[in-house]
Amino acid sequence: MTEDEILSEFRAAEALLEGHFLLSSGRHSAYYLQCARLLMNPERASRIAVAIAQKLPRDIRSQIEIVVSPAMGGIIIGHEMGRALSVDALFVERPEGVFGLRRGFALKEGQKVLMVEDVVTTGLSSREAIKAIEDAGGEVIAAASIVDRSAGSVDLGVPFFPLIELNFPTYAPDELPPELAASEAVKPGSRKA
Repeated sequence: MTEDEILSEFRAAEALLEGHFLLSSGRHSAYYLQCARLLMNPERASRIAVAIAQKLPRDIRSQIEIVVSPAMGGIIIGHEMGRALSVDALFVERPEGVFGLRRGFALKEGQKVLMVEDVVTTGLSSREAIKAIEDAGGEVIAAASIVDRSAGSVDLGVPFFPLIELNFPTYAPDELPPELAASEAVKPGSRKA
């Protein structure tokens, strides 16, 4: 998929929002990508996952034994990545603030894992998910996401393959431009900042 085709998918799903948003990272933005809306259509979700799978180098793709994604935002794309790669998909969650496996999920020692997120901005959730996977015995050989909002600067400690890089500016609370400072921020994500 080209960048224009991917953005067309976001627009068709009304998933590219404009306003004043408080991101999970604690930063502010005039744009928000609501991946839950993008992925609510199973055919579109499947197309997005196949496109991400096609971006993975063949040598990495052939090693993946399981997909693990962080709840909440990564669950749907993680499931679809499992389907695209013909492997199981499970997720880590943080009911008490720290990611871990629950619901009877387990990893085999050394199992080769692709960690999949919806959006990466600072990489905090991704790094926390990777740590939880490694603590559970998995070996994260790569990470992938629908969107990289970091302007290509994020370091997850493993090869990272986003479907698209979107460089919408983000701001610390004390750096807000006047047009954002004049309005109240909306928190549309799944995690409190």
